[in-house]
Amino acid sequence: MITKYLFVASMGLASLFSACQSAAPTHDGGSLDSTALQAISEESYKANVAQLASDEFLGRKPFTKGDTLAVNFIADRFKELGLQPANADSYFQEVPMVEVTSKPKNKTLNFQGPQGSINLNYLDDFVIGSRKLETEITIPTTELVFAGFGIVAPEYKWNDYAGLDVKGKTVVVLASDPGHYDKNLFKADTMTYYGRWTYKYEEAARQGATGVLIIHDTKAASYGWDVIRSGWTGPQLDLANNAEPKTAFEGWLSADAARALFKIAAPGTNLVEQALKPGFKAVPMQVSTTITLQNNLRYATSNNVVAKIEGSKRPEEVIIYTAHWDHLGVGEPVNGDSIYNGAVDNAAGVAALFEIAKAFKAAKVKPERTVLFIALTGEEEGLLGSAYYTDNPLFPLRKTVANINMDAFNPTGETKDVSVIGYGQSEMDNYVEHSAAKFGRIVQGEKNPSSGGFYRSDHFNFVKKGVPGLFMGSGNTYISTDTLALNLRKEALKGRYHAPSDELDAHWDFNGILADIRLFFDIGYTLSREKTFPQFKEKSEFRELGLKRLTK
Repeated sequence: MITKYLFVASMGLASLFSACQSAAPTHDGGSLDSTALQAISEESYKANVAQLASDEFLGRKPFTKGDTLAVNFIADRFKELGLQPANADSYFQEVPMVEVTSKPKNKTLNFQGPQGSINLNYLDDFVIGSRKLETEITIPTTELVFAGFGIVAPEYKWNDYAGLDVKGKTVVVLASDPGHYDKNLFKADTMTYYGRWTYKYEEAARQGATGVLIIHDTKAASYGWDVIRSGWTGPQLDLANNAEPKTAFEGWLSADAARALFKIAAPGTNLVEQALKPGFKAVPMQVSTTITLQNNLRYATSNNVVAKIEGSKRPEEVIIYTAHWDHLGVGEPVNGDSIYNGAVDNAAGVAALFEIAKAFKAAKVKPERTVLFIALTGEEEGLLGSAYYTDNPLFPLRKTVANINMDAFNPTGETKDVSVIGYGQSEMDNYVEHSAAKFGRIVQGEKNPSSGGFYRSDHFNFVKKGVPGLFMGSGNTYISTDTLALNLRKEALKGRYHAPSDELDAHWDFNGILADIRLFFDIGYTLSREKTFPQFKEKSEFRELGLKRLTK
């Protein structure tokens, strides 16, 4: 759960912050720097995506040969572009990690209940593992408790753990948050952090639970079981110095497995339906199981790749562009292909860093603030590279103006509109609108706010530290009138998320990607010539964090 600071704004503090707040860009940014924009090239962009997403890079998983190839390639590109190293004289920021390969000792789990017993199969019915840094974890017996959504949210008057002692027990919880089911609860269709799987694991650990199992639902989670099966198995990374409390095991149940589990549990009337309503009380299922996990631990370091263009007037103030370089490596074969190349996710974003750097270097008026470019590690493993950077920043966070994060571009075509993930959170929205207008584009909120996209990429670690983060992409209104070609591209590119088929091929249309890159550049370029610091908006749950950050 995001820490919320209590903040009382006195007149003195209001005066202090007034110079740092801006509702809109203050420079005369009505015109575009054509020289800078012309530096953004389809040819070089495509070449960099092709290289990063090639089979040679083996899916760019940290701790593998693909890691070394990727970070060296990125550092070399930064040097070639004339960017300065950002970590003293180095282009690398080492990120100490531990790789945990966690598997159940048995491929089936037996559950005993008052209405019978069932055996669930690993991968097909459940996924389970542990982030405990122990080689073997044995839980002789643990009782299951259905704890609704597994949420404690005082501001929404919701507490699924009220009066419940889960020490030694395993909590079974639903995906997402109550607003997904009842638009009068929480933020309706817009998922809160309480709906994220990361929060559910964290809260179960805070409550002292032995384990936690999330019931998968494709609509609520916004991805299918195949993503669970591939993403939560095999080697998993964590920060080596991560001292946050953890349950002994974490996992997921398929929807069918959960239904089977409820059938053998103590009789209850529509427990899931009851859990969707305020006032739900957790229910012991009277089901038990025995779990033994075996962990293989490997300690090593990965790297964030860091480079900068120093500001001409206020070099101590920094605007940070980020894109994660990592993907899923070599995994379970799909149609004979086992390399998860990650072209859209996120070779596309890293290649955009290079194009934006080229534009800044070519700009007629140089940035007054420093522009920092970070290719982050470990995003797919839980936003690890950005978590490490925000805990160990190269520039003080109180001097960090904003984070502009690029994670996956839309290769299906150019759109008139722009979609801002987490629209309404900060004054970065105003900068998007200001720059979009120059290109004749309009700004919309995110397409699927129930997916919790605002909490699912690297900008969120900056947000948790009080730094406004921008995460955006193309919209829904396509410029092309050739609907047949557009639909053929969409069909050809469908289903590639976290799959070996996420490759660069002839189906890609680069017009929309380049249009979005130009927009990303202009937003940061506008910020780079200002003295103001954009803030979180008044109704944002991160506003107090943002104001507090500036006083540190």
